[in-house]
Amino acid sequence: MIIEQIYTGCLAQGAYYIESNGEVAIVDPLREVQDYIDRAENNNAKIKYIFETHFHADFVSGHVTLAEKTGAKIVYGPSAKTNFEAIIAEDNQVFQVGDITITVLHTPGHTMESSCFLLKDKNGKDYALFSGDTLFLGDVGRPDLAQKGDITEKVLAGFLYDRLRTKVMTLADDVIVYPAHGAGSACGKNLSKETVGTIGEQKKTNYALRANMTKEEFIKEVTDGLLPPPAYFPLNVKLNKEGYKDVDDVIKNSAKPLSVNDFELLANETDAIVLDVRHQSEFVKGFIPQSIFIGIDGGFAPWVGALIKDINQPILLVAPKGKTKDTITRLSRVGFDNVLGYLDGSFESWKKSGKEVDTLQSVSADVLEEKIKEKALVFDVRKPGEYTNEHIKVAENTPLDFLNKYISEFPKKEDFYVHCAGGYRSVIAASILKARGFHNVIDVAGGYAAIRKTTIERTDTVCPSTLK
Repeated sequence: MIIEQIYTGCLAQGAYYIESNGEVAIVDPLREVQDYIDRAENNNAKIKYIFETHFHADFVSGHVTLAEKTGAKIVYGPSAKTNFEAIIAEDNQVFQVGDITITVLHTPGHTMESSCFLLKDKNGKDYALFSGDTLFLGDVGRPDLAQKGDITEKVLAGFLYDRLRTKVMTLADDVIVYPAHGAGSACGKNLSKETVGTIGEQKKTNYALRANMTKEEFIKEVTDGLLPPPAYFPLNVKLNKEGYKDVDDVIKNSAKPLSVNDFELLANETDAIVLDVRHQSEFVKGFIPQSIFIGIDGGFAPWVGALIKDINQPILLVAPKGKTKDTITRLSRVGFDNVLGYLDGSFESWKKSGKEVDTLQSVSADVLEEKIKEKALVFDVRKPGEYTNEHIKVAENTPLDFLNKYISEFPKKEDFYVHCAGGYRSVIAASILKARGFHNVIDVAGGYAAIRKTTIERTDTVCPSTLK
């Protein structure tokens, strides 16, 4: 038996390759599927099933393409409805993969069709649980994404409580837990950085699995402090239910080199966003006016989804040389398939052409320290939990995730400073603000990590375990 976790850091997502005696099952595959096909072929094995733990909201799965290319059957849990051929399994239905079996455990709560898949070894022993978004390490799936009519987040949380206690916590402590996500995912609020655990560990450390926890306590704690989901989530669910283009076709149609003049023409004549994905240190020194920065080296795809929102939005790319295909692939993972092309020669070709170039003022934390003495305005674009944990006393919290909500709070004339944790998110925020007409925005390089090395007055640290 072979079990491989294929973890994609920028999505905080885990897909799984399971092989036994020449047969393969894939759990929650990424949209680009060739890697799974190659692994199976290299082992002289055949992909038999594609198990989907639920209709994913944060990324486009590879189930449809993988089924088309291999003939494998797609399997969803009870109540799922798709526009493509799939096995809608019954609760406790068993699937044979070589010498092992995989049992469907219907665990509604995150969504109604959410299911875990219990792998039993050749001796029939419970071995591993592919828990999807039902159970994470340190958390459980948020219950607010599938609200509909009388099915509220509290009702969903109640379903989740029941299923965790009747189907998951009853498993032996040594059963391995393979979740769909780790820290950084918007599908939970307290996810561990670890990506593999055990049932026993989770019973001891996961707040939602406390043995003496009542359903009322569970519902309150699981729903408390949930931030609104990113706007692109429902659009990704729709793609995962109805189908989508082959990612190879998306790359072929999107990877079009554009001369400076053609790039400018498209930018002027369409409603395309100019998306610059170079490193933030390069962007601040020079960029195409009105372009938005979201760097490929950070949490790229989720931030694109959170900030651009409409997956059909036309995009023109400014990417580092050699990174165009990777950028288009990452965009496609969250459903952004409408890339019109990329600037041939990257930003250097624009700069050499003599066309207008903009810059973003960026200062050190030491400079900010002096400016605060002069009553400078400071805005912290980290998440509310980070801000509550510790922040500059005079700073306002305007989380990047919901920047548009706070637009009216930024001054139009007076200089103001934005910072995040390390310098990535603040440049994203500053680029959006500048594109919106705030030419008085100044980035703080190095973010809060640099600020902590100064004597800027900060609040006392609040232990994360006490945050609500």
